Amino acid sequence: MIKLTKRQDEILQIVKKNGPITGKEIAERLSVSRAALRPDLAILTMSGNLDARPRVGYFYNEQFAVKRQAEKYLHQKVTNFKAHPIVVEKSTSVYDAIVQLFLEDVGTLYAVDLEGHLAGVVSRKDLLRAAIGNQNLQELPVSVIMTRMPNIITIFPEETLYEAAKKMINYHVDSLPVVKEVDKQSNTYLLVGRITKTTITRAYLELMEEKVD
Repeated sequence: MIKLTKRQDEILQIVKKNGPITGKEIAERLSVSRAALRPDLAILTMSGNLDARPRVGYFYNEQFAVKRQAEKYLHQKVTNFKAHPIVVEKSTSVYDAIVQLFLEDVGTLYAVDLEGHLAGVVSRKDLLRAAIGNQNLQELPVSVIMTRMPNIITIFPEETLYEAAKKMINYHVDSLPVVKEVDKQSNTYLLVGRITKTTITRAYLELMEEKVD
């Protein structure tokens, strides 16, 4: 994205409110010569911010504005939108995990060890599968049914929302544990948050509703 100057921003606002408008009219509103304005108009037109038509004037490019907002959204960091992870110890019983799932109204629980390192992921499907089996849920630990490393799909805080969304779609999951690497060789990660499809959708709506600069 090209960083605009103060005058280029002013031109955008003028065209947005008054377009179509000629270069001469823009120059008069800014109290500058038409020649002084030509480089700015050329940059705004070439970058896609404005459209120009001969003998008509300059138009504000709404499609480009939407694209700018989408780019702004795609490059947001996971760390700015991550939520508090809903965790259970890996020794927690499946029964208690089910209770926790409903109390927190989430679709995924993260199992951790005593150091807070990610040990596994427990989904609604995992709990349902265990519940319909012939097992004592109060004695069965989640460590038996959870997905373990290296099969857990994770995301790092410095990665983008675009990368998070792509992982969710490619791996058919509804949420990702946000982690910091402790020991790559042993697949040891510190759990620092979670990001879900709902989080990403909410972030998209918030950013798209912001006023375009």
